Amino acid sequence: MALIDRLAEKLQRHPKRVVFPEGSDPRILQAARSFATRRLGVPILLGDRAEIKDRAERLDLRLDGIRILEPERSEDLDMFLPMIQELPRFSQFDVDSNRARLLQKNYFAAMMLMTGRADALVSGATTQASSALRPIFQIVPLQEHVKTASSMLVLDMDNEKLGVDGALFLADCGVIPEPTEDQLADIAVTTADIAGHLTGAMPRVAMLSWATRARRDPLPAGVARVRNAVVKARAKAELKGISASIDGEIQVDAALVPEVAAIKGVAESPVGGQANVLVFPDLNCGNIVSKMVQIVAGARGYGQILTGLSRPCAEISRGAHAYDIIGTSIIVAAQAIDRHFLYGTESCQ
Repeated sequence: MALIDRLAEKLQRHPKRVVFPEGSDPRILQAARSFATRRLGVPILLGDRAEIKDRAERLDLRLDGIRILEPERSEDLDMFLPMIQELPRFSQFDVDSNRARLLQKNYFAAMMLMTGRADALVSGATTQASSALRPIFQIVPLQEHVKTASSMLVLDMDNEKLGVDGALFLADCGVIPEPTEDQLADIAVTTADIAGHLTGAMPRVAMLSWATRARRDPLPAGVARVRNAVVKARAKAELKGISASIDGEIQVDAALVPEVAAIKGVAESPVGGQANVLVFPDLNCGNIVSKMVQIVAGARGYGQILTGLSRPCAEISRGAHAYDIIGTSIIVAAQAIDRHFLYGTESCQ
């Protein structure tokens, strides 16, 4: 069974509320209808009520089970205002400026997430990545012991020999252009944390490079950066209490194919030929590979799922289809389910 289907089954027992700032977008409406129909929780659409109802009618979509919220008419606006005013980033602005900020749907949605009025957030359908990410990064704090927020793409494939029964986690594919050693370590650990939470399997993290266990002297700078990041990632995982196997530097074929891992001398590694998390050395690699795999190989990709944050969020592509959005919504909603309920015994559920 595909990862998305397994997570959807869990959500039917533990439904969650997902807020969508771009509530009138047709793809969001279609994804929200699917989310509600499958009894996964309550989609919350932000936007003009009349516009959303008109578009839903044109698409022949029912709105039962879907909540529509207009920020400018919401009682929450007056509650959010003093809260955002107290945040150091916004304390220098006057009340009118911060009220205007909250009327921007992405900021309002982030405040809903932080105050428990939503369990997860999905944005980016109609805006550039920077516009979707800025409110999230400004309002949602990082996890403890994490200094870098990044992103991952989840590939859900028919080939169950890859990753965790066909689920493969790729990072960073959308946020940090040229990560430092410390940032690569954060990317590896936070992605492993989510992968383990969603699958219940041991995260096997391959920190990728163009070389596998290079023996050059001096070591090329890019390879050295990945090698040093591996050491830091292992230490950080131990500090955060995350159980994961982390190895590198390693080429992607050696990370995914056991026969190649044996040829290249990494068969003894718990990651060699068995990786389910791939950490790219920079954003060029991650973004290009993730898009190419989806287009050329037809793999189903969901994300970008934001990592390192204290609340579940996703920033989707403006080119996303409705089925991409529903899959991404399921993933971030499942992040909000306590791990005990995701993979505990049925009696505990």
